[in-house]
Amino acid sequence: MSSLATHRTPAARWTRHLLPLCLALLLAAAWGSVVQTRWNLQALAGLGVDIPAAEWARATAQDLIGFAPVYAGILAVGWLPALPVASLLARRWPTWRSALMAAAAGTGMVAAVRTVDAVAPMPVFIDATRHLPGLLAMMAGAALGGLLYARLTARR
Repeated sequence: MSSLATHRTPAARWTRHLLPLCLALLLAAAWGSVVQTRWNLQALAGLGVDIPAAEWARATAQDLIGFAPVYAGILAVGWLPALPVASLLARRWPTWRSALMAAAAGTGMVAAVRTVDAVAPMPVFIDATRHLPGLLAMMAGAALGGLLYARLTARR
């Protein structure tokens, strides 16, 4: 009886969501890191800078180590209000749960990035998000993270 009661406590529900949330953040942060790296290197290549394939790989790996954790923090701040709202809406419309989580994660990412841009000394913190195509590419990764979170936390 006590083990059954333990699984119903708020702490047990919260910890059940922690690993899926971390995996979703990892996916979204890695996606965003790769997108912003490629975006920046492509801009340099567009200016005529010759960038060997090994340099593309090195820069991508370096950004996965250095930028992805920072971006994961930005995502977490955006997801903190967005995912609980999506969860509440999903109680009303359970068949839309995955779509709601994906939309919330993408929207939360945009809100967080735009907030960082508003307080950062430079015009934009992440150059890929300066224009709509890059913002949508970054948002797609966040939405995939939200979808992964929804799938991993779905009631069976």
